[in-house]
Formats: sequence, C-alpha cells, structure tokens
Amino acid sequence: MSSAPALPSDTDNACTRCGACCASFRVDFAREELQSEGGCVPDGLAVEVNDFTCRMRGTDHARPRCAALSGTVGVSVRCGIHEWRPSPCREFGELAPLGRPDDACHRARLRHGLAPLPGC
Repeated sequence: MSSAPALPSDTDNACTRCGACCASFRVDFAREELQSEGGCVPDGLAVEVNDFTCRMRGTDHARPRCAALSGTVGVSVRCGIHEWRPSPCREFGELAPLGRPDDACHRARLRHGLAPLPGC
C-alpha cells in the first residue's frame, strides 16, 4: 500500500529559505482578513487601498518588501506573521515545497539573482 508523500519540514522548505516572492510582489487582500474585521492579519501591517481592499505594508514600494519579512532573501527568511498571513500569501507557492514551483516563483527568484527551484 502506498502513502502520500510527506511535505518537507519548514527547515526543508525552499520558501522559508527564499522569500523572493515577499520582496517582489504587491500583496492585496480583502479587508475582512484584518484582525479588526474578524480576520487574522494584524492591522498594523496593512494599508488601506479602498473600502474593500488592503495591502501588506511595504509591498507597494518600487522595490517591494513585505514589512512582515525578516532575514536575507535567498539565504534565510522568516515571515513574522506566517500563521496569520493573508490568503494571497497562503496561495502563492503552494506546490514549491513539493518541488513544483510556478512561473511567478521563477520570476521572483530571478529578480533577486536566484536560480529557479528544481522542476521550474
């Protein structure tokens, strides 16, 4: 009987060593994801875009870098709100830990001078 492959631990996860996406893309999400609205994203890490949308602080700059990101991109990074991150962050790179990164991951890594992950 075969079993499903185990996901890598956080220390084996290429995303926790990379962080290029957190320093490459704008992150917009629904206002309902804010803590003050019943969600999980800390209000202090978001800026209002309009009545319905918020953006992760730091991701709207010419050189984006999410305010929740700490560490060195491509070496070792940490999301300060990993458990409470907004849905776009949860959806991005879902397959990377399984060795199946997507095109956006590839573009983010190239932007930071990093080679594509295997399988890209």
